[in-house]
Amino acid sequence: MNLNIKDTFNKELPGDPILENSRRQVREACFSYVTPRKTSKPELIHVSPEMLSALGITKDESRGAAFLNMVTGNTVLPNTKPYAMCYGGHQFGNWAGQLGDGRAINLTEVEHRGQRWTIQLKGAGETPYSRSADGLAVLRSSVREYLCSEAMFHLGVPTTRALSLALSGDQVLRDVLYDGNPAYEKGAIVSRIAPTFLRFGNYEIFSAHQDAKTLKILVDYTIKHFFSHLGKPSKETYLAFFNEVVNLNIDMVVHWQRIGFVHGVMNTDNMSILGLTIDYGPYGWLEGYDFGWTPNTTDREFKRYRFGTQPEIVLWNLYKLANALYPLIEEASGLEAILGEYEKKYTVKYDDMMRSKLGLFEKHQEDVLLIKDLERILHLTETDMTIFFRSLPNFCPDKVSEGVEIIKEAFYAPKEVSGVIRKKWDDWFKTYAGRLQLESVSFEERKQRMDLVNPKYVLRNYMAQLAIEAADKGDYTLIGELFNLLKKPYEEQTEHEKWFAKRPDWARHKVGCSMLSCSS
Repeated sequence: MNLNIKDTFNKELPGDPILENSRRQVREACFSYVTPRKTSKPELIHVSPEMLSALGITKDESRGAAFLNMVTGNTVLPNTKPYAMCYGGHQFGNWAGQLGDGRAINLTEVEHRGQRWTIQLKGAGETPYSRSADGLAVLRSSVREYLCSEAMFHLGVPTTRALSLALSGDQVLRDVLYDGNPAYEKGAIVSRIAPTFLRFGNYEIFSAHQDAKTLKILVDYTIKHFFSHLGKPSKETYLAFFNEVVNLNIDMVVHWQRIGFVHGVMNTDNMSILGLTIDYGPYGWLEGYDFGWTPNTTDREFKRYRFGTQPEIVLWNLYKLANALYPLIEEASGLEAILGEYEKKYTVKYDDMMRSKLGLFEKHQEDVLLIKDLERILHLTETDMTIFFRSLPNFCPDKVSEGVEIIKEAFYAPKEVSGVIRKKWDDWFKTYAGRLQLESVSFEERKQRMDLVNPKYVLRNYMAQLAIEAADKGDYTLIGELFNLLKKPYEEQTEHEKWFAKRPDWARHKVGCSMLSCSS
């Protein structure tokens, strides 16, 4: 392999002067040098051809020992110095102090075709930020991250990417549900790729330490490499930078709401400065449309990060980022003005997104009521979000009475759709049909455009769990099948119709399908 190494993070930013790999509090440094742990018997499970190409690696090279050793941490690339980033964060609403890359190690930065990528390994060993953990990851969580990050990209959602999935050959002890019953699982490593893995917490840690000097160095670095169009550092530039971060994160969360994705653990250390979906832990897709649903068992009591509150949590996290940037700006009014626009910006983008899902390409005042009514009705009986919105384009406004029939496959309990609930659906379809009559597009064009925003295939938790269970037995074919299926989520792919189905009953309460934890 002949990668075009272009390291900047560990060359332009202050590093931790202590080189030993021991747990410690790190001050006035953006990272600590660390060497990945060697594995006993590495084995490559799957590679993303797209990301190979993005990095300038050929398929032949990906089959070689050099590639395997790189993506499992067994070899450090020449002229590179791997490192773990230092950051803090608010976890479930509370300041958690120093966190950092506890099981992620950044190998290097690569430039190819005018795009810069950071190559990071998740699960490659302990770092100074591992706290009481071992820095490793298991096959279960690694399969989920690998498949989901690539699936999200093809859904059109801003996200980090995945290059490879590999077994370490080591056994890793994990307590899946934190119930005092740990067990050994297969160790695995995911190679993650992004322009940068900088998070809100990278900036928060220096503000918390009242270290304005290092904070400024990091913010200036961020603007130089990722927001260079904003110009040279100044208070105005910092405000413009914050405004862009706000807009990027609004776009991200609107996409989440569009496809029914629930992140599960939206702590500030899991929020990308580029507005990318990052850290795929206890995530999930809505099965039944439910604003109150979260897949994360850790959050089951208070449901802070439930589907319906994700936009509010993004705003809350942005307030914390604003507080972190305040020492560089030294006046609150500009930051407050930007945050004050969040709700309006989000609402406009959300309403436009929902119009697109409903095939409404012109704006009318009554659209918001139509959308709100639909959201309420979807909660009356368990209704599969993906199947409902993918079926809706088949509705013809000239055949109002057929509305419920067209979406019936989305109902988990069809017998409940009677009486009052049936009347509410009929009334909604009548209103919806009237609204569609105001559109100038044909039925065919509307359906085509709706199918481009309403995916047919998403990575339902039970699908990932089936792939995990097969992989645990040494069968990786389902990982490949799902990987290829999810590259074309908006296409019919009739040969894969079995995946266009509601969650099976066996998965309703199964660990890994409806109950997930941060244990990985």
